[in-house]
Amino acid sequence: METFNAIAWLPLCAGVTAVGLVLSFMAFRRRGAASGMRMAAWALLPLAAYLTGALQAVWTIGTTVVGFVTSLVFNPIVWAGVAVAGLSVVLFVVSGVLRGRKLAAGKKRADSDTPARQQPVQPTANKAAAAAQPKPAVTGRKEGKSEDDFSDIEDLLKRRGIS
Repeated sequence: METFNAIAWLPLCAGVTAVGLVLSFMAFRRRGAASGMRMAAWALLPLAAYLTGALQAVWTIGTTVVGFVTSLVFNPIVWAGVAVAGLSVVLFVVSGVLRGRKLAAGKKRADSDTPARQQPVQPTANKAAAAAQPKPAVTGRKEGKSEDDFSDIEDLLKRRGIS
């Protein structure tokens, strides 16, 4: 925390905000109101972070992340840990693929072991009688019936032996 307190944050944040507001005014004049207001909103964030105390939290997070990354890059033991984690991920993926293949093979084997579903067999006399019966020609609509009358469909189903 000594480094954070050694920096004069108020003049720095106020200066960045002032430069941002000047640039936002120029953007307002050149590109329109929407662009200028968006740039002014971004320009006010450094001063707001200082005034709310969020700047110290951002500083702490930043130094922690930088410390972690530098210790990661320059430490061979950490790289060994990353390699072990990568190996673990590869093993998880491969075991999932192998398990999926095993389940699929077991399902195929189970399907081949069960007897196939057979359709019900009609008696041969019934088939012969149906084949010997002449099929009447389809006639037009009968007069006096409404459109929602399903008698034509019923007749067709009876002729096919489906009723």
